[in-house]
Amino acid sequence: MTTTIPLGANGREAFANNLRHLVDEADQFLKSAARSGDETFDGVRQQFVEQVRKMRSQLDELEDDAMHKARHAARRADREVHSHPYSAIGIAAAAGLLIGFLAARR
Repeated sequence: MTTTIPLGANGREAFANNLRHLVDEADQFLKSAARSGDETFDGVRQQFVEQVRKMRSQLDELEDDAMHKARHAARRADREVHSHPYSAIGIAAAAGLLIGFLAARR
């Protein structure tokens, strides 16, 4: 069974949340395994701990980058709307009519 992640900001946010949850669960697994005290497991566990730290760091960087890009896009859109308000109103009205037309056909 293949799970697809929807595109767009909500899909990326859901993906990031799911990945963060996975990392948290792996971290909890490592903590519980550390309590067992198995010496042969310690070396592998330490490597896995380092990988989890790297994944967490990369996930935080990805999240920060996405937030920066979203803020930049929002500022750009705000400037464009303020620069050309009537064009923005016309485009929004046309998009609303198109969506309404498509929704009415179903």
